[in-house]
Amino acid sequence: MTTEPQFESANRTGGDLEHGVDSKLASFNLNSIPLLIQVLTEVKRKSSIDEKAYSTADVANASSTAYGHVERDLKARHVTFIALGGNLGVGLFLGIGRALRSSGPISLFLGYAIASTVGFLMMMSLGEMAAWLPVPGAIPQFCARYVDDALGFAVGWNTWFTAVITLCAEISAVCSIIQFWSGAENVSVAVWIVICIVVLLALNILAVSVYGEAEFVCAIIKLCGIIGLLLTALCIDLGGVPGQPRLGFHYWKTDGMKEYIASGAQGRFLGFFYTLVNASFSLGGIETVVVAAGEAENPRRNIPRAIKRVFWRLLFFFAIASLALGLICPSDHPKLLGGSSDSNAESPWVIAVKLAGIKALPSIINALVLVAGISAGNSYVFMGTRYLYALAQNGQAPRLFLRCTGKGIPIWALLVTMSISLLTFMSMGSSSSVVFQWFQNLTTVSTLYTWISICVAYLRFHSALKAQNIDRASLPFSFPLQPYSTYGTLAYLCTVVFFNGFDYIAGGWSTPGFITSYIGFPLFFSFFLFWKIVKRTRWIPSVEADLLTGKAELDAIEWPQKQPRNFVEKLWLKFI
Repeated sequence: MTTEPQFESANRTGGDLEHGVDSKLASFNLNSIPLLIQVLTEVKRKSSIDEKAYSTADVANASSTAYGHVERDLKARHVTFIALGGNLGVGLFLGIGRALRSSGPISLFLGYAIASTVGFLMMMSLGEMAAWLPVPGAIPQFCARYVDDALGFAVGWNTWFTAVITLCAEISAVCSIIQFWSGAENVSVAVWIVICIVVLLALNILAVSVYGEAEFVCAIIKLCGIIGLLLTALCIDLGGVPGQPRLGFHYWKTDGMKEYIASGAQGRFLGFFYTLVNASFSLGGIETVVVAAGEAENPRRNIPRAIKRVFWRLLFFFAIASLALGLICPSDHPKLLGGSSDSNAESPWVIAVKLAGIKALPSIINALVLVAGISAGNSYVFMGTRYLYALAQNGQAPRLFLRCTGKGIPIWALLVTMSISLLTFMSMGSSSSVVFQWFQNLTTVSTLYTWISICVAYLRFHSALKAQNIDRASLPFSFPLQPYSTYGTLAYLCTVVFFNGFDYIAGGWSTPGFITSYIGFPLFFSFFLFWKIVKRTRWIPSVEADLLTGKAELDAIEWPQKQPRNFVEKLWLKFI
């Protein structure tokens, strides 16, 4: 990989400036003092601009040589499959069971379908910004450029917090899933936690291409797995399993919309609303593909294509999967997460297959869920590391986190991110399922704050394009319903955030539940106000929003176009 073209213009600029300074100083005399002051002022101004552009230019040269830099080693297939299967973790396979138990199959399907639609609209907003300027970390940088540096600081630390706590949730869930196999319950949970941490560290410390290959393989496994589950659900529902009756919409008729907390229509509505909160955890992390934009080859082509594929991920993995699950799994089964057997909860997919009498599949499905948990944990390690790296680039975290290995890994950012995973050892004192629920509450609201910040940043980005006379037709990627879709998404997200802990108030006071549901609010705004007061930041007017720094360097790179050698390669290149 070569990055020299990015420095050529900078070197020419520096050379031209030096030549200009020399020519002016050659004719220096006492009457030239004002001219000298003018020249020195211009030198200082140019140096400041060059330094700023250098610090936020193309990611391959984002930091000084003293710290090293990350590499653009994620190929098109990596980015495509990260978009399709990255962060598809235990939320869909295990956490969804709690929503099914509390709300019923109809509410589950409606809630996940609506949440998936909102997630898609949010990704369209983020996709426009990322395709315009693909930088590492992305989200905090967009907030700092287009809204307020204080918002960039707040959302940067919030997204890092979300990533590391969700990492803990995934590891905790993996430990819970392992209990499915006989003999595993006799092994200390600490053993499984250590194994998970070592595996995740190994996948992220070698090179970004290793992370990409791991996600590529895991995404293929998850894609094949979810397609297999959907086909299996269809066979079970239509009575295709020998000795089993046709289910049809039986569970929709008996427990379609369950009452939750209250009774009657109010209770059914609260049950439906609970699925919106639960789905937010399952959908968390769909923005990983944008975080990877700063280390992707040819981001102008690969990022827009990958973002468009998020639609199919949300449709098949969440909307259709929640529909299929509600058809084949009873919502009152005690093994569902949050049921009477919460200490050894099982995936609702495993429960449905067991009830259908298919003996071979439960272990296969549990292995799939295990792969999904490890893969999602891998993605969150990557996200947390890059968010911390982006904060250091913005001067909002110690510059130590800019330090990269020879393979382009932000080593100290990685080690600090991984150190937080030690919180998962709390699973030794409580049920893994209980600890998973604590982490799920914490990460749900943090994810929603990040999404809200993305919407706010996009609205300012949209306004800045108009104020600076940049035609939307020049964007590498655009969504036709903007900015109205973002306004609607923002209103929805604010509503869910405000009421996300309603069951811990209306359903009987729970101090731990209330704290984990709302602790994100004071944390987020404490970060915001701290940076606002200390740095005296201001709301950035649309005409001053930084839309261009680092863009020219990226545009100057010419990425080689791969030519297909046969029909199969032609189809593959169209897909990725």
